[in-house]
Amino acid sequence: MRRIERFTANTRGRDIAVGDIHGHFSRLQQRLTAIGFDPAVDRLFSVGDLVDRGPECPQALEWLAQPWFHAVQGNHEALAVTHVDGGVLDYSQYRAAGGSWFLALPEAEQARFAEQFRRLPLALEVETGDGLIGLLHADSPLRRWAELREQLEDTPPKEIQEVCQWSRKRLYAGDDTPIEGLRALIVGHTPQREVRVLGNVWHIDTGGWASGCFSLLDLGSLRVISDTPGE
Repeated sequence: MRRIERFTANTRGRDIAVGDIHGHFSRLQQRLTAIGFDPAVDRLFSVGDLVDRGPECPQALEWLAQPWFHAVQGNHEALAVTHVDGGVLDYSQYRAAGGSWFLALPEAEQARFAEQFRRLPLALEVETGDGLIGLLHADSPLRRWAELREQLEDTPPKEIQEVCQWSRKRLYAGDDTPIEGLRALIVGHTPQREVRVLGNVWHIDTGGWASGCFSLLDLGSLRVISDTPGE
């Protein structure tokens, strides 16, 4: 199974990235409406963590079914898959991180969610007029995007997947080493007060699931979009 998915340039509308959603799809929809998001021509790219913490986690599958919505697998989707697959989990930590809603579902429903989450790639590539954009949930384990792409063409080693979905090392160290082969790498995972850029790595999770302040990034211009359409 390929763990990377590539998208050609959007010549009809905008490509927009959003940080962690965590079960707050109504808040996200309000932001999309405010910026004039048009699902007929625009696309929305998610850095993962669609579920846990918020009240609307079941809506994740409805959003994933939309042809204009594309997401990587975040660590919270990975936790759900691990549970269904009988893997090792710290359940007290999982519940504390918002996973109780999932554990309360009937087994058949858990399996239905896990099947969709399992299909999500670890990485997305989006072509733009000014160069290639990459999206991961947390960070790139390799400095050269081409090398990571090669790893993700097949089943990646566990340590590669863990960095993609869990690492905060770059952010905590303030590491501004760029990822070669990309115009920009877009990640979430760690809430920030505002969008933070280290090298060419954009950390766009501004805690919209907690504050309602979802930061939406236009991938064509690499600008955070205001609430006023056209600005």
